[in-house]
Amino acid sequence: MSSLIHQSCQSKIPVYSLRFISSLVIVENPLNFQSRHEHDLTIFNLFNDRNRTQKPTIRETRTIHAHILKTALLQLDIFAANSLTDYYCKSAAMGDALRLFDEIPHPTLISWNLMLSGYNHNFQFEESWKIFCRMHSSGFDPNQFSYGSVFSACTASEAILSGKQVYSLAIKDGFFSNGYVRAGMIDLFTKNCRFDDALRVFQDVQCENVVCWNAIISGAVRNRKQWVALDLFHQMSSGFSIPNGFTFSSILTACTALGELEMGKGVHGWVIKCGAGEDVFVGTAIVDLYAKCGDIDEAVKEFSLMPVRNVVSWTTIISGFVQKEDSTSALQFFKKMRQVRAEINNYTITSVLTACAKPEMLEEAIQFHPWILKTGFYSDSAVKDSLINMYSKIGEIDLCEMVFGEMGNIKNLGTWAVMISAFAHNQSSGRAIELFQRMFLDGLRPDNFCCSSVLSIIDCLHFGRQIHCYTYKAGLVFDVSLGSSLFTMYSKWGSIEESYEVFEKIHDRDKVSWTSMIAGFAEHGCVDRAFQLLREMVFEKIRPDQMTLTAILTACSALQSIQRGKEVHGYAIRVGVGREILVGGALVTMYSKCRTVDSARRVFEMMPQKDQVSWSSLVSGYAQNGCNELALLQFHEMLMTGVEIDCFTVSSILGVAAILTGSGLGDQLHARITKTGLDSDLSVGSSLVTMYSKCGSIEDARKVFNQIEKLDLITWTAMIVGYAQHGKGEEALRVYELMRKEGMEPDWVTFVGVLSACSHNGLVEEGYFHLNSMTKDYGIEPGPHHYACMVDLLGRSGRLKEAERFIGNMPIKPDALVWETLLGACRVHHDVELGRLAAKKVLELEHCDAGAYVSLSNFWADVGQWEEVLKIRSMMKGTGVKKEPGWSFV
Repeated sequence: MSSLIHQSCQSKIPVYSLRFISSLVIVENPLNFQSRHEHDLTIFNLFNDRNRTQKPTIRETRTIHAHILKTALLQLDIFAANSLTDYYCKSAAMGDALRLFDEIPHPTLISWNLMLSGYNHNFQFEESWKIFCRMHSSGFDPNQFSYGSVFSACTASEAILSGKQVYSLAIKDGFFSNGYVRAGMIDLFTKNCRFDDALRVFQDVQCENVVCWNAIISGAVRNRKQWVALDLFHQMSSGFSIPNGFTFSSILTACTALGELEMGKGVHGWVIKCGAGEDVFVGTAIVDLYAKCGDIDEAVKEFSLMPVRNVVSWTTIISGFVQKEDSTSALQFFKKMRQVRAEINNYTITSVLTACAKPEMLEEAIQFHPWILKTGFYSDSAVKDSLINMYSKIGEIDLCEMVFGEMGNIKNLGTWAVMISAFAHNQSSGRAIELFQRMFLDGLRPDNFCCSSVLSIIDCLHFGRQIHCYTYKAGLVFDVSLGSSLFTMYSKWGSIEESYEVFEKIHDRDKVSWTSMIAGFAEHGCVDRAFQLLREMVFEKIRPDQMTLTAILTACSALQSIQRGKEVHGYAIRVGVGREILVGGALVTMYSKCRTVDSARRVFEMMPQKDQVSWSSLVSGYAQNGCNELALLQFHEMLMTGVEIDCFTVSSILGVAAILTGSGLGDQLHARITKTGLDSDLSVGSSLVTMYSKCGSIEDARKVFNQIEKLDLITWTAMIVGYAQHGKGEEALRVYELMRKEGMEPDWVTFVGVLSACSHNGLVEEGYFHLNSMTKDYGIEPGPHHYACMVDLLGRSGRLKEAERFIGNMPIKPDALVWETLLGACRVHHDVELGRLAAKKVLELEHCDAGAYVSLSNFWADVGQWEEVLKIRSMMKGTGVKKEPGWSFV
């Protein structure tokens, strides 16, 4: 219609007369040709004497309407009526448009189509549907443009049933093979998550219309059916339809989503061959492909070759650098974007804010905030949300609250979710929960994102169950992201069965939810169930990724299940991820934990790229399996390669240094740790305390202990155990009391150190007191190590009979450690009869342990029973037990 209205004034007048004056008007109003000519020219000039780059305002439209009414010819000229209707639609005055339309005595199909498109343009989709129904009941046969408009209305209002009715009418009217109509129906289904129905519509007729191909391919991409989109593209390319820029944009998006860079390069070749490379949308899709697939250099190259760049292409390259965590380059491109005066939108701003969301970018972040205020983007809610997120990531929680407070009466649930997430990220769980509760007071109902953020940081299972009940009531529980947060919360609190119940209720489980549930089973030692879930995942045709396989390998590591680990390794090789960094590191850890360090080494050597985790896994694997020299060599190679060492690696190698007490390695490592700034880490501090203690430097251990600002339970325990091992029981007990005053609750390992300290100082009454305190004050049931410490305490004090009675009254069955401790006491005090009993019990419990035989042999040698010594050595030969040879650095 617009093309008809805006024709050049130089067209001949009889053409207008024939086109826009109904025959009825001519019959009823026999105007002479000259007056008709002048009238048409006047009407045409009224609608043509405007700047066409601007939309008409309601005031301008009503002025034109009044001028036409003066001529008293509005009812006689369908061109004027349609033009005026079009203007009312464009000026968003649909009420005036409808009143004018109702006054047209004989509306044409163009008139009806103007109303349909007008309602769509003004987002009044239900009214568009009503006018179509009225048009049909009035006896007008819709054309392809009518169907296109009503399909758009049904799509936007998600009226699938109405769309099906329209499609049936189109088929009845002979539009079955019309590509424009079928594309509308395909678009309706794909935009309402009914891709299978869209595919059936597409396949009903063999199609060579590029519009239909584009509709189904873009629909597949929209519904995350990326491989289907690629298959459709292959079919299209093999037929008679030539892909255009829209096709290439969609298919490049599919390659990007799949991470299929090589396939994307093939499509890029097609683009060059078809000459579609100059299309700005295609060029942007190519840049996006290379950027998101990790080839940022190629993305920059393609970006530089684009003849025309719009705001989307600039934002795409900036986002590419953000994804690569290259904030400096992202800001440089933003600076260039401003220099060339390119358009900047809110997506550009949010990308730059993400680039600034790092502690080291604090200065740039603070400078960027005033620019946003100056340019007016501060009024955009998405920009404010990104500002809150940025300040959260750099630890400026007060600035987060400032931005949030400046929003006033906030109704956007997304903003609340971002602020709750900011509190959670900065360990302010109380304030996050308080904000969550405030939403209800303000009359808001938290959505899945708000609930997910709170579930990630709650410290009370009861409160988590309350949120679970709310999600049931609000109908959110079936959402995949919220469901994943719920079952992860239950898993974190040890309620693995409740976790699995939530998982089963999620409708469309994605790869992340499957992986999270598998990881939950793995963390709780349910390896069989984790494997069963992995099989179900594969059966559901959801391909496990590196994260999934890493989770299942973690379970194999925890239970030292080498057979299952090998099965996963085989599957990883079969699907082509066996040498990937993430899986490779997990395999190295699994083989190390299963005491197969040779296999761990082979996996490590086969990895084309080795990261910090894989190096650390191998070093710790050697250390845990007693391969101390190999651990040191691997650590040295790691340093020579330039790989940054982390706390995990340092803690492992400090354990080796604690064993190699005479090498001076500990001092060298301590210097290296201080130089790299890792000495502030708690795990490293604890390892240093332990290392110095085992090396006999208890004073150095105390110095390290005093330099740690925030002590955790492991560090306190390491210091207590260190003092106990050095016979400084009183110092150990003083540290224990200081720990209690600091509000730190001991665990079972701490009490081993405390009881050991009592043993070294002969503090029998204190030992009984602390043993009783374990259960009474802290609810910790004593184990074999605690009872062995008490037996050692009584034995050192010469109270052997009391030690024997103590063993007889133990609530648990005494193990070999307890009897061997008593045997050692009998050896010191030369109690042959009790020693004979203890020896008998040790042999019954550990008949294959070389250490037990050595202890017995030494006992009989000390009391002069050489015949018994010979018997013990004969028994060792008979059972095949061998004593490991001793070694020394001296």
